[in-house]
Amino acid sequence: MPGHFEPLPGGGAAVALDDVEISIIRSLAVQLLELIGPGPAEDASDDPLAELFADGPTEPPSDPVLRRLFPDAYGDPEGAPQAKEAEEQREYSAEFRRYTENDLRTGKRESALVVIRSLDALHSAGDGGAVLKLSTGESQKWLGALNDLRLAIGSRLDITDEEDTDLLYRLPDEDPRKPMVMAYLWLGGLQETLVTTLMP
Repeated sequence: MPGHFEPLPGGGAAVALDDVEISIIRSLAVQLLELIGPGPAEDASDDPLAELFADGPTEPPSDPVLRRLFPDAYGDPEGAPQAKEAEEQREYSAEFRRYTENDLRTGKRESALVVIRSLDALHSAGDGGAVLKLSTGESQKWLGALNDLRLAIGSRLDITDEEDTDLLYRLPDEDPRKPMVMAYLWLGGLQETLVTTLMP
């Protein structure tokens, strides 16, 4: 079980993590929460339906990581062959973002919080680590959060395709990006084994 998820009887997944791994995942999840930003203020309105029907943003985020986490639904308008088509793509993407981004942010926030809370609830096995056991629902949230963490790190590392990933394996140890590369690759391994665990 060390370093990879395994299925639990009756559903869910388990993985053995040492204290350093727990600290790294928790720290990255907290940073992701800070990047996504706070949810709507609880006292913003006396109307409980106001949040449900609140309009979201219409412009893509300026931060490249947030742009990767919340991409335009209709592609990059700059790649459109004609100005009219590019303008239509912008309009469609803005409308889609307006009605979906708040919910997407809420979902990503909830997944990151599940990661943090499940790690906080761990009790050390006495040898500097613990076994994390997740229900099927928690496993799904973890899967979403691991994906978001990899997208965020990949964006910071300018990873756009498989060829970029192959180059990461050849980075010299003195490269300042090396720790983030190692985290990116390790999270990828965790994500892959969790996907396998959840497959029927």
